[in-house]
Amino acid sequence: MTSSAARTALDLTADLPVPALEDFYRDLHRHPELSLREHRTAAALVGRLREAGYDTTEGVGGTGVVGVLRNGDGPTVLLRADMDALPVTEETGLPYSSETDGVMHACGHDLHVTWLAGAARALAAGRDTWSGTLVLVGQPAEETGGGAARMVADGLHERFPVADVLLAQHVVPGPAGLYPHSPGLIMSASTDLDIVVHGRGGHGSRPETTVDPVVTAAYIVTRLQTVVSREIAARESAVLTVGRIEAGTRHNIIPSEARIALNLRTQSPDVRERMIAAVRRVAAGECAAAGCPAEPTVTVGDDFPVTFNDAGTDRRIASVHGEVFGTGTVFDPGPAMASEDFPRLAAGRIPYSYWFVTGTPADVWNAAPGGDDLMTRLESVPSNHSPHFAPDLSTVAPGVRTLVSGALASLSAED
Repeated sequence: MTSSAARTALDLTADLPVPALEDFYRDLHRHPELSLREHRTAAALVGRLREAGYDTTEGVGGTGVVGVLRNGDGPTVLLRADMDALPVTEETGLPYSSETDGVMHACGHDLHVTWLAGAARALAAGRDTWSGTLVLVGQPAEETGGGAARMVADGLHERFPVADVLLAQHVVPGPAGLYPHSPGLIMSASTDLDIVVHGRGGHGSRPETTVDPVVTAAYIVTRLQTVVSREIAARESAVLTVGRIEAGTRHNIIPSEARIALNLRTQSPDVRERMIAAVRRVAAGECAAAGCPAEPTVTVGDDFPVTFNDAGTDRRIASVHGEVFGTGTVFDPGPAMASEDFPRLAAGRIPYSYWFVTGTPADVWNAAPGGDDLMTRLESVPSNHSPHFAPDLSTVAPGVRTLVSGALASLSAED
């Protein structure tokens, strides 16, 4: 038997203005904006929310947007979409490719904003089918990990109705038409670290008079590769990635310092602390071995929390998604090593459900090697943050439907 939330969601999204939503998406994609610079994107979302009848506030936490629709007694449900793009040069070849040099919606946040705008309109038009309050959030700066915290610090839970439940979703690679849910841990914590190796510079012809920080940095990078493989138990999940190493200005100058930027992905606080301690120890040890004139500077930078769904909330949303989209479309993929700052909107007390929407175009997916092996195919198609990442436009309507059905499963149904 289909639930009333599923039936109502299908009714409210039966006549979505899909061509208009696709045009909205293309426009957002052409005009990507980096974290905390999402002025045009925010304005576009504000226009859609106000047109649908939401009481809308701009500039929350910098460039954040909050739209509120009160519709009688009942739960308060918050739907969130992130808005920022990435410093990536687009290589998709799409006719609506980015028109901003070096900036691209390589993570799909333009699609998230489109889904939120579509859901806002559908839920407002169908307000006679539900009661409660909707709080719709366009969040800035997810990519830097600070946007959610900025909105909370700017009074998200004091200036606006406090949500009983938070809902959000993210487009990911995979054959379009799947809606993965995990009732618990779904995404990992992320921690950035920066290391400065202090050497003694000099002429490349006289290395004996220097302490070469480039060589020392190379040893540190190599040694760091053993942190996960030799210090973290096989039953734990962790990733250490050196994303940048830089030093020097000329071929024949030994520089005075080298810089290393790395990222940790962990699923428990204990593993995170052990890995940070290991990074500090390795850096200090290699610098001591090289005779560096000063100990290395190790700085802990941006971080993201683990995303841990409230099990009951997520099972409820997953159930209605299964009813809306059919058997086999919803499954538990287990936790991913990617990270999100969405949990910070929960302020440690509000239950939430966060899920994925697969969006690889059928022709790209079908051409990928791997046969029936899902994981092999996933390794072969463009992923989030790739300059080739291009979600299929066929996901526009389903992504609206997931938000609408999730919201209805959390609001009070009208008789």
